[in-house]
Amino acid sequence: MQLGLIGLGKMGFNMRARLREGGHEVIGYDPRPEVSDVATLADLAAALSAPRVVWVMVPSGTITDQTITQLADVLGEGDLVIDGGNSRYTEDGPHAKLLADKGIAFIDAGVSGGIWGLTEGYGLMVGGADDDVARAMPIFEALRPPGPVEDGFVHVGPVGAGHFAKMVHNGVEYALMTAYAEGYEMLAAEDLVRDPQAVYQAWTNGTVVRSWLQQLLAKALKEDPGLNDISGYTEDSGEGRWTVEEAIRLRVPVPSIAASLFARFLSRQEDSPTMKAVAALRNQFGGHAVKRVSESG
Repeated sequence: MQLGLIGLGKMGFNMRARLREGGHEVIGYDPRPEVSDVATLADLAAALSAPRVVWVMVPSGTITDQTITQLADVLGEGDLVIDGGNSRYTEDGPHAKLLADKGIAFIDAGVSGGIWGLTEGYGLMVGGADDDVARAMPIFEALRPPGPVEDGFVHVGPVGAGHFAKMVHNGVEYALMTAYAEGYEMLAAEDLVRDPQAVYQAWTNGTVVRSWLQQLLAKALKEDPGLNDISGYTEDSGEGRWTVEEAIRLRVPVPSIAASLFARFLSRQEDSPTMKAVAALRNQFGGHAVKRVSESG
């Protein structure tokens, strides 16, 4: 099958390679000429045979909006656009309408797999009409992990459902990573434990907490014992926030996901104003000692 792929970053570049290994013809476009197969989006559209399928793999928000708007001008009736980036699900409806006005179909695809997807395959959560998803199935089959189709691929529902599922996936990921990280800190704090990395390595087989994330933490600790080369500053890419916001709208309690999101905010503070205020209050009401900042700072 022929596919146009827009966005050849860390994931898009590997997706192009995996699809080509699977026997598909992939024509990629990226603003960086050293990785792009064509010079412009118009050239990409011209290089594809109608009816065309184009996969968008660019950062969510403004860049995705601009890309889909440009595609509406260079593609035509009968074509199909797949947004595989981390767009918020509420953006899918407007994107689908913009394209539908030109006779262009739309699928939203949540993609998980990161830099390991090239060899391990990508977990796919897609939203769209049945006929559109069926049309794109050869692409999904090449990208997903080997094994039963339901293990690694799901047609979640109509447009928007795929990105909603991916948002919740990433919210769960936030909570899992925080739990594993807290467990590591507990092990490292206890002198009885000689090697926290060895514990996490042992957990990779036969335990109920084993997982790919847990294996990756064991790998990271082996490469950098004590994690001395890494700052604790942690960004959030949007999906964790969106999950908490949607949980509030739906009145669904997600305390673990919410706490993991706020933990990332805390990681960016060298000295927490909140905890300064707590220390001051303890001193005011109970006369508890506080640690003073030295005159030298």
